[in-house]
Amino acid sequence: MTDPVTALSFSIFENKGAYAVLLGSGVSRAAQIPTGWEITLDLVRRVALLDGVKEQSDWAAWYRKKHKADPSYSEQLAALTGSPEERRSILHSYIEPTEEDLEEGRKVPTPAHRAIARLVRAGFIRVILTTNFDRLLENALRDEGIEPTVIKSDDDLKGAVPLVHSRCYLIKLHGDYLDTRIKNTEDELASYSPEMNATLDRIIDEHGLIVCGWSADWDAALRSALTRAPNRRYTTFWAARGEPSPAAQDLITHRAAKMIPITDADSFFAKVEAQVSIQAETQRAHPESTALIIGSAKKYLARPEHRIQLAELVGETQRRLQAAASTEEFEVRGNWSKEEFCQRVTRYEAISEPLVRLFGVMGRWGDGSEFSLVADVLRDLASVESASGNTGWLALRTYPAVLALYGYGIGALVGRRFKPLFQWLTISLQTRRNEAEPAVNQLFLWRWEGGTKEAWQSLEGFERRKTPLSDHLFEVFPTWAQDHLFASRRYEEAFEMFEVLAALAFLTWRTNKDELQSALSQQANDRNYVWAPVGRTAWHSEIRDRVFAAFEAPETRKAVLDAGFCRGDADFLSRAEMSLKRLMDRIEWT
Repeated sequence: MTDPVTALSFSIFENKGAYAVLLGSGVSRAAQIPTGWEITLDLVRRVALLDGVKEQSDWAAWYRKKHKADPSYSEQLAALTGSPEERRSILHSYIEPTEEDLEEGRKVPTPAHRAIARLVRAGFIRVILTTNFDRLLENALRDEGIEPTVIKSDDDLKGAVPLVHSRCYLIKLHGDYLDTRIKNTEDELASYSPEMNATLDRIIDEHGLIVCGWSADWDAALRSALTRAPNRRYTTFWAARGEPSPAAQDLITHRAAKMIPITDADSFFAKVEAQVSIQAETQRAHPESTALIIGSAKKYLARPEHRIQLAELVGETQRRLQAAASTEEFEVRGNWSKEEFCQRVTRYEAISEPLVRLFGVMGRWGDGSEFSLVADVLRDLASVESASGNTGWLALRTYPAVLALYGYGIGALVGRRFKPLFQWLTISLQTRRNEAEPAVNQLFLWRWEGGTKEAWQSLEGFERRKTPLSDHLFEVFPTWAQDHLFASRRYEEAFEMFEVLAALAFLTWRTNKDELQSALSQQANDRNYVWAPVGRTAWHSEIRDRVFAAFEAPETRKAVLDAGFCRGDADFLSRAEMSLKRLMDRIEWT
Protein backbone atom coordinates (compact mmCIF):
# COMPACT_ATOMS: atom_id res chain seq x y z
CA MET A 1 0.00 0.00 0.00
CA THR A 2 1.24 3.51 -0.81
CA ASP A 3 2.25 5.53 2.23
CA PRO A 4 -0.48 8.22 2.71
CA VAL A 5 2.12 11.00 2.97
CA THR A 6 3.60 9.86 -0.34
CA ALA A 7 0.13 9.85 -1.91
CA LEU A 8 -0.47 13.37 -0.61
CA SER A 9 2.91 14.62 -1.84
CA PHE A 10 2.25 13.14 -5.28
CA SER A 11 -1.17 14.83 -5.44
CA ILE A 12 0.28 18.20 -4.41
CA PHE A 13 3.00 17.98 -7.05
CA GLU A 14 0.76 16.82 -9.89
CA ASN A 15 -2.00 19.34 -9.04
CA LYS A 16 0.03 22.47 -8.39
CA GLY A 17 -1.97 25.03 -6.42
CA ALA A 18 -5.01 22.76 -6.14
CA TYR A 19 -4.69 22.03 -2.42
CA ALA A 20 -5.59 24.38 0.43
CA VAL A 21 -4.24 23.90 3.94
CA LEU A 22 -6.50 24.04 7.01
CA LEU A 23 -4.52 24.53 10.21
CA GLY A 24 -5.68 24.36 13.82
CA SER A 25 -3.97 25.23 17.08
CA GLY A 26 -2.05 21.94 17.16
CA VAL A 27 0.28 23.25 14.45
CA SER A 28 1.48 26.09 16.71
CA ARG A 29 1.87 23.85 19.75
CA ALA A 30 5.54 23.13 19.05
CA ALA A 31 6.19 26.88 19.27
CA GLN A 32 4.88 26.65 22.85
CA ILE A 33 1.78 28.62 22.01
CA PRO A 34 -0.90 26.78 23.97
CA THR A 35 -3.93 25.16 22.38
CA GLY A 36 -7.45 26.21 23.28
CA TRP A 37 -7.67 23.29 25.73
CA GLU A 38 -4.44 24.27 27.43
CA ILE A 39 -5.60 27.87 27.74
CA THR A 40 -8.88 26.60 29.18
CA LEU A 41 -7.13 24.57 31.89
CA ASP A 42 -4.80 27.43 32.70
CA LEU A 43 -7.76 29.77 33.12
CA VAL A 44 -9.44 27.18 35.37
CA ARG A 45 -6.26 26.97 37.41
CA ARG A 46 -5.80 30.74 37.72
CA VAL A 47 -9.37 31.32 38.82
CA ALA A 48 -9.28 28.41 41.30
CA LEU A 49 -6.01 29.59 42.87
CA LEU A 50 -7.52 33.04 43.39
CA ASP A 51 -10.41 31.31 45.17
CA GLY A 52 -7.94 29.62 47.53
CA VAL A 53 -7.88 26.18 45.90
CA LYS A 54 -4.58 24.33 46.26
CA GLU A 55 -2.49 23.39 43.21
CA GLN A 56 -3.86 20.28 41.47
CA SER A 57 -2.05 17.64 39.42
CA ASP A 58 -5.08 17.34 37.11
CA TRP A 59 -7.14 20.50 36.84
CA ALA A 60 -9.55 18.93 34.34
CA ALA A 61 -10.43 16.17 36.82
CA TRP A 62 -10.79 18.73 39.61
CA TYR A 63 -13.13 20.84 37.48
CA ARG A 64 -15.28 17.82 36.49
CA LYS A 65 -15.59 16.76 40.12
CA LYS A 66 -16.58 20.25 41.27
CA HIS A 67 -18.84 21.32 38.39
CA LYS A 68 -20.09 17.93 37.08
CA ALA A 69 -19.08 18.98 33.55
CA ASP A 70 -16.01 19.29 31.34
CA PRO A 71 -14.10 22.57 31.38
CA SER A 72 -15.27 24.79 28.51
CA TYR A 73 -13.00 27.28 26.77
CA SER A 74 -16.00 29.31 25.72
CA GLU A 75 -17.57 29.33 29.17
CA GLN A 76 -14.32 30.27 30.90
CA LEU A 77 -13.76 33.26 28.63
CA ALA A 78 -17.40 34.33 28.85
CA ALA A 79 -17.33 34.13 32.66
CA LEU A 80 -14.07 36.05 33.04
CA THR A 81 -14.61 38.74 30.40
CA GLY A 82 -17.41 40.91 29.13
CA SER A 83 -16.15 42.10 25.77
CA PRO A 84 -14.01 41.04 22.81
CA GLU A 85 -11.37 43.58 23.87
CA GLU A 86 -11.01 41.91 27.28
CA ARG A 87 -10.77 38.48 25.65
CA ARG A 88 -8.14 39.79 23.24
CA SER A 89 -6.08 41.04 26.18
CA ILE A 90 -6.13 37.62 27.82
CA LEU A 91 -5.09 35.85 24.62
CA HIS A 92 -2.33 38.40 24.00
CA SER A 93 -0.41 37.16 27.02
CA TYR A 94 -0.49 33.57 25.75
CA ILE A 95 0.59 34.40 22.18
CA GLU A 96 2.90 37.44 22.19
CA PRO A 97 6.55 36.36 22.72
CA THR A 98 8.60 38.02 25.42
CA GLU A 99 12.29 38.83 24.99
CA GLU A 100 13.06 35.67 26.92
CA ASP A 101 10.82 33.64 24.60
CA LEU A 102 12.63 34.98 21.55
CA GLU A 103 16.06 34.32 23.05
CA GLU A 104 15.11 30.71 23.79
CA GLY A 105 13.35 30.11 20.47
CA ARG A 106 9.78 30.00 21.78
CA LYS A 107 6.72 31.44 20.03
CA VAL A 108 8.55 31.69 16.70
CA PRO A 109 7.73 29.85 13.43
CA THR A 110 8.15 26.09 13.71
CA PRO A 111 9.51 23.67 11.08
CA ALA A 112 5.88 23.07 10.07
CA HIS A 113 5.26 26.77 9.41
CA ARG A 114 8.50 27.04 7.45
CA ALA A 115 7.79 23.92 5.38
CA ILE A 116 4.37 25.32 4.44
CA ALA A 117 5.98 28.65 3.53
CA ARG A 118 8.44 26.89 1.22
CA LEU A 119 5.56 25.06 -0.48
CA VAL A 120 3.88 28.43 -0.99
CA ARG A 121 7.07 29.97 -2.38
CA ALA A 122 7.33 27.09 -4.89
CA GLY A 123 3.70 27.63 -5.94
CA PHE A 124 2.35 24.30 -4.71
CA ILE A 125 0.14 25.83 -1.98
CA ARG A 126 -1.76 29.07 -2.56
CA VAL A 127 -4.60 29.07 -0.01
CA ILE A 128 -4.34 28.63 3.75
CA LEU A 129 -7.20 28.57 6.25
CA THR A 130 -6.38 28.76 9.94
CA THR A 131 -8.24 29.02 13.20
CA ASN A 132 -5.12 30.35 14.92
CA PHE A 133 -4.79 33.90 16.24
CA ASP A 134 -0.97 33.97 16.14
CA ARG A 135 1.23 35.35 13.35
CA LEU A 136 3.72 32.52 13.06
CA LEU A 137 2.67 31.61 9.54
CA GLU A 138 2.79 35.21 8.32
CA ASN A 139 6.30 35.53 9.75
CA ALA A 140 7.43 32.31 8.05
CA LEU A 141 6.00 33.44 4.72
CA ARG A 142 7.71 36.82 4.93
CA ASP A 143 11.00 35.11 5.75
CA GLU A 144 10.59 33.37 2.36
CA GLY A 145 9.99 36.69 0.61
CA ILE A 146 6.20 36.25 0.33
CA GLU A 147 3.75 38.94 1.39
CA PRO A 148 0.46 37.08 1.95
CA THR A 149 -2.99 38.51 1.44
CA VAL A 150 -4.24 38.21 5.04
CA ILE A 151 -7.98 38.08 5.67
CA LYS A 152 -8.82 38.43 9.36
CA SER A 153 -12.18 40.18 9.16
CA ASP A 154 -15.01 40.95 6.75
CA ASP A 155 -13.45 44.36 6.15
CA ASP A 156 -10.26 42.68 4.90
CA LEU A 157 -12.33 40.41 2.68
CA LYS A 158 -14.03 43.35 0.99
CA GLY A 159 -10.80 45.21 0.31
CA ALA A 160 -8.51 42.31 -0.57
CA VAL A 161 -6.88 41.51 -3.90
CA PRO A 162 -9.02 38.80 -5.56
CA LEU A 163 -8.04 35.29 -4.57
CA VAL A 164 -7.03 34.41 -8.14
CA HIS A 165 -4.50 37.26 -8.18
CA SER A 166 -2.89 36.51 -4.81
CA ARG A 167 0.28 34.46 -4.51
CA CYS A 168 -0.82 33.40 -1.03
CA TYR A 169 -4.33 33.85 0.40
CA LEU A 170 -4.32 33.42 4.19
CA ILE A 171 -7.70 33.46 5.91
CA LYS A 172 -7.61 33.73 9.71
CA LEU A 173 -11.10 32.45 10.39
CA HIS A 174 -11.15 33.49 14.05
CA GLY A 175 -9.27 36.75 13.56
CA ASP A 176 -5.90 38.02 14.75
CA TYR A 177 -4.81 38.29 18.37
CA LEU A 178 -4.14 42.04 17.97
CA ASP A 179 -7.63 42.66 16.58
CA THR A 180 -10.55 43.08 18.97
CA ARG A 181 -12.88 41.34 16.49
CA ILE A 182 -11.50 37.89 17.30
CA LYS A 183 -13.93 34.99 17.53
CA ASN A 184 -13.41 32.64 20.45
CA THR A 185 -16.66 31.96 22.27
CA GLU A 186 -19.26 29.43 21.19
CA ASP A 187 -21.69 32.12 20.13
CA GLU A 188 -19.03 33.91 18.08
CA LEU A 189 -17.95 30.67 16.41
CA ALA A 190 -21.50 29.58 15.56
CA SER A 191 -21.69 31.41 12.24
CA TYR A 192 -19.77 33.43 9.67
CA SER A 193 -20.93 36.36 7.57
CA PRO A 194 -22.53 35.65 4.17
CA GLU A 195 -19.40 37.04 2.47
CA MET A 196 -17.08 34.75 4.43
CA ASN A 197 -19.34 31.76 3.82
CA ALA A 198 -19.31 32.47 0.08
CA THR A 199 -15.50 32.63 0.08
CA LEU A 200 -15.19 29.40 2.04
CA ASP A 201 -17.71 27.63 -0.19
CA ARG A 202 -15.67 28.52 -3.25
CA ILE A 203 -12.35 27.48 -1.71
CA ILE A 204 -13.65 24.16 -0.39
CA ASP A 205 -15.42 23.42 -3.67
CA GLU A 206 -12.40 24.21 -5.87
CA HIS A 207 -9.56 22.83 -3.74
CA GLY A 208 -8.47 19.69 -2.02
CA LEU A 209 -7.85 20.06 1.72
CA ILE A 210 -4.92 19.21 3.95
CA VAL A 211 -6.20 19.37 7.52
CA CYS A 212 -3.77 19.37 10.42
CA GLY A 213 -3.95 20.33 14.09
CA TRP A 214 -7.69 20.99 14.07
CA SER A 215 -10.01 19.08 16.40
CA ALA A 216 -13.27 20.40 14.84
CA ASP A 217 -14.79 20.53 18.32
CA TRP A 218 -15.31 24.26 18.76
CA ASP A 219 -15.94 25.61 15.28
CA ALA A 220 -19.57 25.10 14.33
CA ALA A 221 -19.46 27.50 11.37
CA LEU A 222 -16.38 25.86 9.88
CA ARG A 223 -17.86 22.39 10.36
CA SER A 224 -20.94 23.58 8.49
CA ALA A 225 -18.84 24.91 5.62
CA LEU A 226 -17.06 21.58 5.22
CA THR A 227 -20.32 19.65 5.48
CA ARG A 228 -22.26 21.62 2.89
CA ALA A 229 -19.52 21.59 0.20
CA PRO A 230 -21.17 19.75 -2.72
CA ASN A 231 -18.19 18.60 -4.77
CA ARG A 232 -15.18 16.39 -4.21
CA ARG A 233 -12.92 17.68 -6.98
CA TYR A 234 -9.84 16.76 -4.98
CA THR A 235 -9.20 14.53 -1.99
CA THR A 236 -9.30 15.68 1.63
CA PHE A 237 -6.27 14.51 3.64
CA TRP A 238 -6.74 14.63 7.42
CA ALA A 239 -3.56 14.48 9.50
CA ALA A 240 -4.10 13.71 13.18
CA ARG A 241 -2.30 12.49 16.28
CA GLY A 242 -4.20 9.62 17.83
CA GLU A 243 -7.89 9.11 17.38
CA PRO A 244 -9.88 12.03 15.88
CA SER A 245 -12.56 13.61 18.03
CA PRO A 246 -16.16 12.54 17.30
CA ALA A 247 -16.79 15.84 15.49
CA ALA A 248 -13.69 15.35 13.35
CA GLN A 249 -14.59 11.72 12.62
CA ASP A 250 -18.01 12.79 11.36
CA LEU A 251 -16.37 15.20 8.91
CA ILE A 252 -13.79 12.63 7.84
CA THR A 253 -16.57 10.18 7.05
CA HIS A 254 -18.73 12.79 5.33
CA ARG A 255 -15.88 13.96 3.05
CA ALA A 256 -14.45 10.47 2.51
CA ALA A 257 -11.16 11.92 3.73
CA LYS A 258 -7.91 9.97 3.83
CA MET A 259 -6.59 9.70 7.37
CA ILE A 260 -2.86 10.27 7.91
CA PRO A 261 -1.60 9.28 11.38
CA ILE A 262 1.20 11.64 12.39
CA THR A 263 3.57 12.08 15.31
CA ASP A 264 3.51 15.88 15.09
CA ALA A 265 2.88 18.68 12.61
CA ASP A 266 6.57 19.52 12.22
CA SER A 267 7.66 16.10 10.98
CA PHE A 268 4.50 15.74 8.86
CA PHE A 269 4.87 18.98 6.89
CA ALA A 270 8.66 18.62 6.67
CA LYS A 271 8.20 15.21 5.05
CA VAL A 272 5.52 16.46 2.66
CA GLU A 273 7.65 19.43 1.60
CA ALA A 274 10.72 17.25 1.15
CA GLN A 275 8.87 14.74 -1.03
CA VAL A 276 7.32 17.45 -3.19
CA SER A 277 10.74 19.07 -3.61
CA ILE A 278 12.30 15.73 -4.61
CA GLN A 279 9.70 15.32 -7.36
CA ALA A 280 10.32 18.87 -8.58
CA GLU A 281 14.07 18.34 -8.66
CA THR A 282 13.83 15.14 -10.69
CA GLN A 283 12.18 17.11 -13.51
CA ARG A 284 14.80 19.81 -13.82
CA ALA A 285 18.52 19.99 -14.28
CA HIS A 286 20.54 19.03 -11.25
CA PRO A 287 20.89 22.16 -9.07
CA GLU A 288 24.62 21.71 -8.79
CA SER A 289 25.01 21.64 -12.59
CA THR A 290 22.81 24.73 -12.98
CA ALA A 291 24.75 26.52 -10.25
CA LEU A 292 27.97 25.60 -12.05
CA ILE A 293 26.62 27.06 -15.32
CA ILE A 294 25.67 30.33 -13.59
CA GLY A 295 28.97 30.55 -11.72
CA SER A 296 30.94 29.92 -14.90
CA ALA A 297 28.94 32.54 -16.81
CA LYS A 298 29.64 35.20 -14.19
CA LYS A 299 33.35 34.40 -14.35
CA TYR A 300 33.43 34.53 -18.15
CA LEU A 301 31.46 37.79 -18.29
CA ALA A 302 34.01 39.44 -16.01
CA ARG A 303 36.89 38.71 -18.39
CA PRO A 304 36.67 39.70 -22.09
CA GLU A 305 39.27 37.08 -22.99
CA HIS A 306 36.78 34.38 -21.93
CA ARG A 307 34.25 35.22 -24.65
CA ILE A 308 34.92 31.93 -26.46
CA GLN A 309 34.31 29.91 -23.27
CA LEU A 310 31.08 31.87 -22.74
CA ALA A 311 29.91 31.07 -26.26
CA GLU A 312 30.68 27.38 -25.73
CA LEU A 313 28.77 27.41 -22.42
CA VAL A 314 25.71 28.97 -24.05
CA GLY A 315 25.88 26.59 -27.00
CA GLU A 316 26.13 23.49 -24.82
CA THR A 317 23.27 24.63 -22.60
CA GLN A 318 21.11 25.33 -25.66
CA ARG A 319 21.88 21.91 -27.15
CA ARG A 320 20.79 20.18 -23.95
CA LEU A 321 17.51 22.09 -23.95
CA GLN A 322 16.74 21.29 -27.57
CA ALA A 323 17.72 17.64 -27.16
CA ALA A 324 15.33 17.33 -24.21
CA ALA A 325 12.57 19.11 -26.15
CA SER A 326 12.82 16.59 -29.00
CA THR A 327 11.95 13.57 -26.84
CA GLU A 328 8.65 11.70 -26.89
CA GLU A 329 7.47 13.68 -23.85
CA PHE A 330 6.81 16.58 -26.24
CA GLU A 331 5.16 14.60 -29.05
CA VAL A 332 2.87 17.04 -30.93
CA ARG A 333 0.28 14.47 -32.03
CA GLY A 334 -2.52 13.49 -29.72
CA ASN A 335 -5.50 15.14 -28.10
CA TRP A 336 -5.24 18.28 -26.04
CA SER A 337 -6.17 18.04 -22.35
CA LYS A 338 -5.92 20.33 -19.39
CA GLU A 339 -3.84 17.81 -17.43
CA GLU A 340 -1.37 17.27 -20.27
CA PHE A 341 -1.07 21.02 -20.85
CA CYS A 342 -0.15 21.61 -17.20
CA GLN A 343 2.41 18.81 -17.29
CA ARG A 344 3.99 20.05 -20.52
CA VAL A 345 4.32 23.58 -19.15
CA THR A 346 6.13 22.19 -16.11
CA ARG A 347 8.41 20.04 -18.27
CA TYR A 348 9.28 22.89 -20.64
CA GLU A 349 10.15 25.09 -17.67
CA ALA A 350 12.31 22.35 -16.16
CA ILE A 351 14.41 21.87 -19.29
CA SER A 352 14.57 25.63 -20.02
CA GLU A 353 15.64 26.77 -16.56
CA PRO A 354 19.46 26.51 -17.00
CA LEU A 355 19.47 28.49 -20.26
CA VAL A 356 16.96 31.10 -19.07
CA ARG A 357 18.88 31.70 -15.85
CA LEU A 358 22.07 31.96 -17.91
CA PHE A 359 20.36 34.56 -20.12
CA GLY A 360 19.31 36.53 -17.03
CA VAL A 361 22.92 36.76 -15.86
CA MET A 362 24.09 37.79 -19.33
CA GLY A 363 21.37 40.43 -19.52
CA ARG A 364 22.37 41.84 -16.14
CA TRP A 365 26.16 41.88 -16.51
CA GLY A 366 26.77 41.77 -20.25
CA ASP A 367 28.70 44.53 -21.97
CA GLY A 368 27.09 44.26 -25.39
CA SER A 369 29.50 41.70 -26.81
CA GLU A 370 27.14 38.91 -25.71
CA PHE A 371 24.14 40.29 -27.61
CA SER A 372 24.68 38.60 -30.96
CA LEU A 373 25.14 35.31 -29.11
CA VAL A 374 21.83 35.46 -27.22
CA ALA A 375 20.06 36.87 -30.30
CA ASP A 376 21.09 33.84 -32.37
CA VAL A 377 19.84 31.49 -29.66
CA LEU A 378 16.50 33.30 -29.44
CA ARG A 379 16.07 33.02 -33.20
CA ASP A 380 16.76 29.29 -33.01
CA LEU A 381 14.30 28.76 -30.16
CA ALA A 382 11.59 30.79 -31.91
CA SER A 383 12.03 28.97 -35.22
CA VAL A 384 10.64 25.44 -35.22
CA GLU A 385 10.20 23.03 -38.08
CA SER A 386 6.82 22.72 -39.73
CA ALA A 387 4.92 19.70 -38.53
CA SER A 388 1.43 18.30 -38.36
CA GLY A 389 -0.17 17.70 -35.02
CA ASN A 390 -2.28 19.24 -32.31
CA THR A 391 -2.20 23.04 -32.68
CA GLY A 392 -1.89 23.52 -28.94
CA TRP A 393 1.20 21.31 -28.69
CA LEU A 394 2.69 22.86 -31.83
CA ALA A 395 2.32 26.37 -30.40
CA LEU A 396 3.81 25.36 -27.06
CA ARG A 397 7.08 24.32 -28.74
CA THR A 398 8.27 27.95 -28.66
CA TYR A 399 7.56 28.37 -24.94
CA PRO A 400 11.33 28.17 -24.19
CA ALA A 401 11.78 31.22 -26.45
CA VAL A 402 9.15 33.10 -24.42
CA LEU A 403 10.99 32.23 -21.23
CA ALA A 404 14.28 33.33 -22.78
CA LEU A 405 12.72 36.65 -23.84
CA TYR A 406 11.75 37.34 -20.23
CA GLY A 407 15.02 36.00 -18.79
CA TYR A 408 17.44 38.23 -20.70
CA GLY A 409 14.97 41.15 -20.68
CA ILE A 410 14.48 41.22 -16.91
CA GLY A 411 18.23 40.87 -16.41
CA ALA A 412 18.94 43.80 -18.73
CA LEU A 413 16.33 45.92 -16.97
CA VAL A 414 17.80 45.15 -13.54
CA GLY A 415 21.18 46.27 -14.90
CA ARG A 416 19.52 49.42 -16.32
CA ARG A 417 20.79 48.41 -19.75
CA PHE A 418 17.89 50.00 -21.65
CA LYS A 419 19.54 50.03 -25.09
CA PRO A 420 20.18 46.26 -25.30
CA LEU A 421 16.75 45.72 -23.73
CA PHE A 422 15.06 47.62 -26.58
CA GLN A 423 17.19 45.80 -29.14
CA TRP A 424 16.23 42.50 -27.49
CA LEU A 425 12.51 43.22 -27.56
CA THR A 426 12.62 44.31 -31.20
CA ILE A 427 15.05 41.71 -32.53
CA SER A 428 13.87 40.51 -35.93
CA LEU A 429 12.41 37.00 -36.02
CA GLN A 430 11.16 35.08 -39.04
CA THR A 431 7.47 34.31 -39.13
CA ARG A 432 5.96 31.21 -40.71
CA ARG A 433 5.17 33.41 -43.71
CA ASN A 434 8.90 34.16 -44.05
CA GLU A 435 8.32 37.70 -42.95
CA ALA A 436 10.42 39.52 -40.36
CA GLU A 437 8.70 40.82 -37.23
CA PRO A 438 10.04 41.96 -33.85
CA ALA A 439 10.26 39.51 -30.97
CA VAL A 440 7.74 41.50 -28.96
CA ASN A 441 5.14 40.85 -31.66
CA GLN A 442 5.79 37.10 -31.76
CA LEU A 443 6.70 36.06 -28.24
CA PHE A 444 5.15 38.58 -25.84
CA LEU A 445 1.96 37.59 -23.96
CA TRP A 446 -1.06 37.08 -26.22
CA ARG A 447 0.90 38.02 -29.36
CA TRP A 448 2.62 34.66 -28.94
CA GLU A 449 0.58 31.95 -30.68
CA GLY A 450 0.71 29.79 -27.56
CA GLY A 451 -0.41 32.61 -25.25
CA THR A 452 -4.18 32.29 -25.53
CA LYS A 453 -6.01 33.13 -22.34
CA GLU A 454 -8.12 29.98 -22.52
CA ALA A 455 -5.07 27.71 -22.60
CA TRP A 456 -3.31 29.32 -19.64
CA GLN A 457 -6.50 29.42 -17.63
CA SER A 458 -6.15 25.63 -17.65
CA LEU A 459 -3.49 25.93 -14.96
CA GLU A 460 -4.86 25.02 -11.56
CA GLY A 461 -6.09 28.12 -9.72
CA PHE A 462 -5.92 30.26 -12.88
CA GLU A 463 -9.40 29.53 -14.19
CA ARG A 464 -10.62 33.09 -13.57
CA ARG A 465 -7.41 34.97 -14.26
CA LYS A 466 -7.64 37.73 -16.83
CA THR A 467 -3.87 37.70 -17.44
CA PRO A 468 -3.07 34.02 -16.80
CA LEU A 469 0.18 33.82 -18.83
CA SER A 470 1.58 36.98 -17.28
CA ASP A 471 0.54 35.83 -13.80
CA HIS A 472 2.16 32.43 -14.31
CA LEU A 473 5.43 33.88 -15.58
CA PHE A 474 5.43 36.19 -12.58
CA GLU A 475 5.41 33.11 -10.35
CA VAL A 476 8.09 31.28 -12.36
CA PHE A 477 10.81 33.94 -12.31
CA PRO A 478 11.40 34.88 -8.64
CA THR A 479 13.73 31.92 -8.10
CA TRP A 480 15.36 32.19 -11.52
CA ALA A 481 16.02 35.92 -11.08
CA GLN A 482 17.87 35.40 -7.78
CA ASP A 483 21.09 34.94 -9.75
CA HIS A 484 21.10 38.66 -10.57
CA LEU A 485 18.33 40.30 -8.52
CA PHE A 486 19.46 39.98 -4.92
CA ALA A 487 16.78 42.12 -3.22
CA SER A 488 13.61 40.03 -3.51
CA ARG A 489 11.41 43.02 -2.67
CA ARG A 490 12.45 44.59 -6.01
CA TYR A 491 11.30 41.64 -8.08
CA GLU A 492 7.62 42.53 -8.45
CA GLU A 493 8.30 46.04 -9.71
CA ALA A 494 11.10 44.82 -12.03
CA PHE A 495 8.85 42.18 -13.58
CA GLU A 496 5.99 44.58 -14.23
CA MET A 497 8.28 47.35 -15.50
CA PHE A 498 9.67 44.84 -18.00
CA GLU A 499 6.17 44.09 -19.27
CA VAL A 500 5.32 47.80 -19.56
CA LEU A 501 8.55 48.45 -21.50
CA ALA A 502 7.70 45.52 -23.75
CA ALA A 503 4.31 47.10 -24.43
CA LEU A 504 6.06 50.40 -25.25
CA ALA A 505 8.39 48.54 -27.61
CA PHE A 506 5.33 47.03 -29.30
CA LEU A 507 3.79 50.48 -29.78
CA THR A 508 7.12 51.79 -31.11
CA TRP A 509 6.95 49.17 -33.85
CA ARG A 510 3.20 49.17 -34.43
CA THR A 511 2.19 52.84 -34.45
CA ASN A 512 3.42 56.44 -34.48
CA LYS A 513 2.77 59.52 -32.42
CA ASP A 514 0.21 60.96 -34.86
CA GLU A 515 -1.92 57.79 -34.70
CA LEU A 516 -1.62 57.86 -30.94
CA GLN A 517 -2.75 61.48 -30.81
CA SER A 518 -5.69 60.69 -33.06
CA ALA A 519 -6.79 57.87 -30.74
CA LEU A 520 -6.25 59.92 -27.59
CA SER A 521 -8.43 62.73 -28.94
CA GLN A 522 -11.47 60.45 -29.21
CA GLN A 523 -14.34 60.69 -26.74
CA ALA A 524 -13.98 58.75 -23.48
CA ASN A 525 -16.73 56.33 -24.45
CA ASP A 526 -14.95 55.48 -27.70
CA ARG A 527 -11.74 53.51 -28.17
CA ASN A 528 -9.44 56.39 -27.20
CA TYR A 529 -6.20 54.40 -27.08
CA VAL A 530 -4.09 52.18 -29.31
CA TRP A 531 -4.24 48.50 -28.41
CA ALA A 532 -1.11 46.76 -27.15
CA PRO A 533 -0.39 43.53 -25.26
CA VAL A 534 -0.45 44.21 -21.51
CA GLY A 535 0.02 41.89 -18.55
CA ARG A 536 -0.84 41.83 -14.88
CA THR A 537 0.01 45.53 -14.48
CA ALA A 538 -3.41 46.28 -15.99
CA TRP A 539 -5.17 45.20 -12.81
CA HIS A 540 -2.32 45.73 -10.35
CA SER A 541 -2.85 49.46 -9.90
CA GLU A 542 -0.47 49.91 -6.96
CA ILE A 543 2.55 48.64 -8.90
CA ARG A 544 1.31 50.29 -12.09
CA ASP A 545 1.43 53.73 -10.47
CA ARG A 546 4.98 53.09 -9.26
CA VAL A 547 6.13 51.87 -12.67
CA PHE A 548 4.78 54.87 -14.55
CA ALA A 549 6.09 57.20 -11.85
CA ALA A 550 9.56 55.72 -12.39
CA PHE A 551 9.42 56.84 -16.04
CA GLU A 552 8.98 60.43 -14.87
CA ALA A 553 12.45 60.50 -13.33
CA PRO A 554 14.56 62.57 -15.79
CA GLU A 555 17.46 60.12 -15.76
CA THR A 556 15.25 57.12 -16.47
CA ARG A 557 13.21 58.95 -19.09
CA LYS A 558 16.34 60.01 -20.94
CA ALA A 559 17.78 56.48 -20.80
CA VAL A 560 14.54 54.98 -22.17
CA LEU A 561 14.41 57.48 -25.05
CA ASP A 562 18.13 57.14 -25.83
CA ALA A 563 17.65 53.37 -26.01
CA GLY A 564 15.19 53.77 -28.91
CA PHE A 565 11.83 53.34 -27.17
CA CYS A 566 9.23 55.50 -28.92
CA ARG A 567 11.90 56.33 -31.51
CA GLY A 568 13.61 58.63 -29.04
CA ASP A 569 10.71 61.10 -29.20
CA ALA A 570 9.57 62.46 -25.82
CA ASP A 571 6.11 63.38 -27.18
CA PHE A 572 5.71 59.87 -28.60
CA LEU A 573 6.62 58.40 -25.20
CA SER A 574 4.12 60.62 -23.34
CA ARG A 575 1.33 59.68 -25.72
CA ALA A 576 2.23 55.99 -25.60
CA GLU A 577 2.15 56.07 -21.78
CA MET A 578 -1.25 57.78 -21.81
CA SER A 579 -2.55 55.21 -24.30
CA LEU A 580 -1.39 52.32 -22.10
CA LYS A 581 -2.94 53.89 -19.00
CA ARG A 582 -6.27 54.33 -20.76
CA LEU A 583 -6.15 50.78 -22.10
CA MET A 584 -5.49 49.45 -18.60
CA ASP A 585 -8.25 51.60 -17.13
CA ARG A 586 -10.74 50.42 -19.75
CA ILE A 587 -10.14 46.74 -19.23
CA GLU A 588 -12.85 45.34 -16.96
CA TRP A 589 -11.20 43.19 -14.31
CA THR A 590 -13.79 41.11 -12.48
